[in-house]
Amino acid sequence: MNKAELIDAMASGADISKSDAKKALEAFITATGSALNAGDRVALVGFGSFSVSTRAARKGRNPQTGKEINIAAKKVVKFKAGADLAKIVK
Repeated sequence: MNKAELIDAMASGADISKSDAKKALEAFITATGSALNAGDRVALVGFGSFSVSTRAARKGRNPQTGKEINIAAKKVVKFKAGADLAKIVK
């Protein structure tokens, strides 16, 4: 499912217009991104939680040449599914 299909599903499921569903989805993405950027955790009971984790610097290999390269440390977003979502996905 892509973003447009999700907006369509949200609009039909909540009986709202597609433009309202798009605004709601974009507001959710913006609010979640802002919270994660501030170091907060976003938890939606039953659905799951989003958090930020730091991935340590490490050494890797260029697959074309086999030459060793340094991969810098970075922050990554993690998602852990909640119990209700886990029950739906079989």
